[in-house]
Amino acid sequence: MTVTIVLLRLKDRFAFCSVIFIFDLILRTLNPLMKNTFYNDFDVETLEKRNSDYRTPFQTDRDRIIHSFAFRRLQAKTQVFYSGEYDFYRTRLTHSMEVAQIGRSICNFLRKNCPRLSDEFHIDPDLVEAACLSHDLGHPPFGHSGETILNRLMQPYGGFEGNAQTLRIITETIYSRENRRTGMKPTRAFIDSLLKYKVLFHQAEKPDKHFLYDQQKPFLDFVFANRSFPEKLAPEKALNSFRSVECEIMDWADDTAYSLNDMVDGIKTGFLNVPRIEKWAALKTLGPEESKVLSAILDIIKKDGVEGLFGLKIGEFIMACELEERETHIDDLTNRYRFHLIVNPSVLTECRLYKQISREIVFESPQLKQLEHKGHHMLKNIFHTYFSNYVKVEAPSLSLLPKDDELAITNLQHQETVQVRLLCDYIAGMTDRFAIRTFKRLFDPDFGSI
Repeated sequence: MTVTIVLLRLKDRFAFCSVIFIFDLILRTLNPLMKNTFYNDFDVETLEKRNSDYRTPFQTDRDRIIHSFAFRRLQAKTQVFYSGEYDFYRTRLTHSMEVAQIGRSICNFLRKNCPRLSDEFHIDPDLVEAACLSHDLGHPPFGHSGETILNRLMQPYGGFEGNAQTLRIITETIYSRENRRTGMKPTRAFIDSLLKYKVLFHQAEKPDKHFLYDQQKPFLDFVFANRSFPEKLAPEKALNSFRSVECEIMDWADDTAYSLNDMVDGIKTGFLNVPRIEKWAALKTLGPEESKVLSAILDIIKKDGVEGLFGLKIGEFIMACELEERETHIDDLTNRYRFHLIVNPSVLTECRLYKQISREIVFESPQLKQLEHKGHHMLKNIFHTYFSNYVKVEAPSLSLLPKDDELAITNLQHQETVQVRLLCDYIAGMTDRFAIRTFKRLFDPDFGSI
């Protein structure tokens, strides 16, 4: 009798467990994200409702970036060397693809090696890939020099910043529909993965970089559920350093890619060679670790094994990562701030040395400075021409812009700040070659024909 009751109870438990298992399986089939309990509904919430399909919300974010015009334009935007200078250099597009690969690899490395993570609780590589592919969408033609001149021109209207422009693209302008621009309805976690900076333009005094546009405060409020930042984060540097773990991974993947790969491009183009590096080093006070790294670089240049060495270095930079737990004011809402990315200090030193060499020998070279001056000249004149034709006038005297862009601007008469921001959007979206052609059409009498 007792045995029978026990068996019946076991049978009931088995049936109950089977129901729970089937129910859980159905839920996981309907929502693939549930396989990863690191994320919750708060992380995948979107600004506007969007349709769901066979993909996770973060896969949708990534796919929408890959198939956008803004992403494809990166193939003709400057990374270090201007388009047309060489036939093997990295563009913003190839750089973004490399950053995405490194970002995914960091996620995989952490999942396998961090005791706090597992197959059921880990940083989503699709989300990190989306952030890495998107991180340079807002960069204008002619790289950072283009960003500098646009920020100077836009100071009376809220400035220009490449990261802020990336946020503007994904939330407001990536699609053109019915004579208007719209965003891609990104998830909260995806928006946050791109928020390297959280200080608004008006909170800093004439900032040259590292800020968001004042009009983007609603997106900042959405990401943090309208919660105020603690006082300890109030200073500008502290607030800008408060990043989600996905943003930190994206940023380190970016540092890895450009510190190593810019060195390779600099060596391949001849900007970096043994005499120049030795001359540069003679004027510096380098520590023991930096001297060791420098010696290895010189040795590998002499042996012509640059790409092999720096290919291995990418792996070393990935494996230099680990996670550290911390407490923040939004840990009750998300896991994305509970973990902080830590990079081995010796690898950070090495990374900084590579960036310093590239910046002071390559980026400051007369050849690149001459091109930078030319880029400033072109963008400044294009901006002033559009401004005088469309802003502070009852009607434009000439149709200089595509019809949709022109209508968007002329329909906003007496809203000068908004009009100028739209002009800036158009110029920032230009590729290097398109900006050059536009300048020639406007100012070169011998270019084109009637």
